[in-house]
Amino acid sequence: MTDPDRLYRDPELVQFYDLENEGGADFAFCRELAGDARSMLDLGCGTGQLAAALSAGRHVTGVDPAGAMLDVARRRAGGAAAEWVEADARTLRLDRRYDLAVLTGHAFQVFLTREDQLAVLRTIAHHLQPEGRFIFDTRNPAVREWEEWVPETSRRNFDHPTLGRIQAWNAIERDEATGVVTYETVYRALSDDRLFRASSRIAFPARENVAALIDEAGLCVDRWLGDWQGGPWRGDAPEIIPFGRLRG
Repeated sequence: MTDPDRLYRDPELVQFYDLENEGGADFAFCRELAGDARSMLDLGCGTGQLAAALSAGRHVTGVDPAGAMLDVARRRAGGAAAEWVEADARTLRLDRRYDLAVLTGHAFQVFLTREDQLAVLRTIAHHLQPEGRFIFDTRNPAVREWEEWVPETSRRNFDHPTLGRIQAWNAIERDEATGVVTYETVYRALSDDRLFRASSRIAFPARENVAALIDEAGLCVDRWLGDWQGGPWRGDAPEIIPFGRLRG
């Protein structure tokens, strides 16, 4: 996560983010999970959909390293009630602890090395109340979802409010030694054939590796989920979702 990712940092690409990532099962699950939590830390908050939606009646801090994403977050409904922090989740240290810490949207996968993954989990541990809870998601590598991220199967169309009809697709390369996937995202404005493109890298850690990191960070897992509908973990589940707390 050391190299700037234009997909999240360049306003020309950020303008497409919410059009492809509005709501979702993780959003609904976390809204319910927040319940009576008086405070929430949203790491990798992106354009702030979840943080802004939960900002009424509780202290919510949304953290993201991409200023262009936070610019969108501040402008959205509910954005003025949340606290927004432009920072790296590996090194973030706020003078506050939270009832709930979330890291959704597969943001955990942008941390490519074991050291970086451990650092962000230590950030979660540092910011939890003694009775606080955490949840995050990462794609199950056994499902090999990246194989679908090729132009033939990833091509999709949607409407942009000013650019009109947009065609988008992905292409990938995978490093067999590290398991890191480099994927290109391309948006084409059909009205004038303008192209907007960016290259991103993400890791696919196995569940046993995630479990070891959680333990080393001083956290423990109460439940392992396999999807955002609340289904239990199994070997062919699409997601690896640990839900837990500080280790007592």
